[in-house]
Amino acid sequence: QVQLVESGGGLVQPGGSLRLSCAASGFTFSRYIMSWYRQAPGKERELVAAITSAGGLTNYADSVKGRFTISRDNAKNTVYLQMNGLKPEDTAVYYCKVRLNGGDYWGKGTLVTVSS
Repeated sequence: QVQLVESGGGLVQPGGSLRLSCAASGFTFSRYIMSWYRQAPGKERELVAAITSAGGLTNYADSVKGRFTISRDNAKNTVYLQMNGLKPEDTAVYYCKVRLNGGDYWGKGTLVTVSS
């Protein structure tokens, strides 16, 4: 079955960096667009970044452009989110997602807290 497992979250000071990872299994990872979403307390889940199957194209929310970088390693079935210049407003649970066979599959998320 499809599994997505996020890791790498934690507490970081403003201006700091974190690298999130999402390990995928149960499907042919290299064939699918992968996305990172986040959900802050009291807010709706929002798209942060997405990357095409071969990694040639990426897309970012305006709020993270220039600070976050999405990448993937198809040999490791893993997608990454490098987050630099973190701000308190980046505090959220971060999820990876894949859409396949007409449905969306989500991981359980990893919490990122940006605070001094």
